[in-house]
Amino acid sequence: MSAREAPWWRDAVVYQVYLRSFADADGDGTGDLRGLLGHLDHLAELGVDALWLNPFYVSGEADAGYDVIDHRAVDPAMGTLADVDELIEQAHARGLRVVGDIVANHTSAQHPWFRQARSGGPGDPMRARYHIAPGRDGAPPSQWRSLFGGSAWEPLGDGEWYLHLFDVEQPDLDWGHPEVRADVEATVRFWLDRGFDGLRFDAAGALAKAPGYPPAPEGERRPGDDHPFSDRPEVHRIHRRFAEILAERPGRYGVAETWGPAWLGEPYIRPGGLQQAFAMDVVFTPLDAEALGRAVRSYLEAAARQGRRPAWPHGNHDVTRAASRWGSEGALAVLWLLLALPGATYLYAGDELALPEVQLADEDLRDPSWVRSGGTDRGRDGARVPLPWTRAGEGHHGFSPPGAQQSPWLPQPPGWGERSVQAQHEDTGSALNRVRGALRARSGLREAPWPEWLPAPDGVLAFRRGEVACVLNSTGESLPLETWGGELLSSSRPLDAEGRLPSPGTAWLR
Repeated sequence: MSAREAPWWRDAVVYQVYLRSFADADGDGTGDLRGLLGHLDHLAELGVDALWLNPFYVSGEADAGYDVIDHRAVDPAMGTLADVDELIEQAHARGLRVVGDIVANHTSAQHPWFRQARSGGPGDPMRARYHIAPGRDGAPPSQWRSLFGGSAWEPLGDGEWYLHLFDVEQPDLDWGHPEVRADVEATVRFWLDRGFDGLRFDAAGALAKAPGYPPAPEGERRPGDDHPFSDRPEVHRIHRRFAEILAERPGRYGVAETWGPAWLGEPYIRPGGLQQAFAMDVVFTPLDAEALGRAVRSYLEAAARQGRRPAWPHGNHDVTRAASRWGSEGALAVLWLLLALPGATYLYAGDELALPEVQLADEDLRDPSWVRSGGTDRGRDGARVPLPWTRAGEGHHGFSPPGAQQSPWLPQPPGWGERSVQAQHEDTGSALNRVRGALRARSGLREAPWPEWLPAPDGVLAFRRGEVACVLNSTGESLPLETWGGELLSSSRPLDAEGRLPSPGTAWLR
């Protein structure tokens, strides 16, 4: 299939907009839709194909918008439905697609359904829409643990408990209930009909739970393991239904938020399933050529078996920033590697600037995992600090409008302005300008064949796609490149005076 015939999403670069930290148009310290509208040209100039929006729905704000009260309405702090319509129109006018976020595992505890379930008492029909069960001798129905720390069960005070795999303000929906299925499907159709070009399905593996809530196994998961609340076989029936709804609208796609090795993600992309599943293990792989080679090959092989291509996350709002995981140059080296592979690449807002993780003071932390872990897990806030747009400090480095009195929802650190879009735009060797160049150079790789892995010394990963070779150097020393090609198309960092690739670094050669 040629690039002209291939679906747009197959090899897209998708830019994740963490809306509350992207740009604040009204000066209240929280990013919003109109702030994003004001910076669409940045995304178009960067060269990405699409933007993915984290939830902007009416929320209780216990988990930064993922505790949803109304899945089909815009939170007033984020904007209006008219702003969504304008965003889609303006993005499309710039050649950018728009991807939404569907939160289908849980609602907010402030959702009308759960408010009735809580107040109605045992036997209330609304309780059947959630995982609510009687305790066992005064203890929870099971010993399941919340992913944010502590028990996954919370007492309702009447002998029954509700399940929350995430925060206590996020009760889990029971997907065995027909009205749950119907309502979420209505939400999927609502946003597709509004004009979204794709949807990311949050917590994709958590939607099905084992009857009776049996014990969860400890230790590393292996193929064939039966897990009571993660990646169960039943969950794939749910996602196949989502895929059917997507297929009713040509040119739309779905991506599953999956965590784990390739064998866990592969069932989501079987024929009749979703088009993509995140290859999340790459995010946690050290900057080592051998380890990265094993990881990417496993996902490529799994995707090929299903006639798909991987979805490569470089980072996201739930993990430490790439520049702190791999180092600033290492993060760019890994990005160049992912961009050279078949499949879509997901770039987290701010990683084009090589922003590092911010070490926030205890009193500034907002993530529920900080509270639920008793202060042992600092959570994800360090990767969510609002972006710097200008070198000067006015408007919190351009995040808010000039004269804004309200501080950003998370504080920006000293020196943030020197990492800003403005400062890096003016520096030809900046991370921003290097990423822009890579996205321009990548266009020829979209039609390239599947990778042919090439012999390479220890610490080097090399493959060829058609006429282009990709070489990642993690040796700790500069690497001569003559073995793999002559003409340099792009590199994550400049070659040295002898034309060798520094470490860590990745180069594309013709």
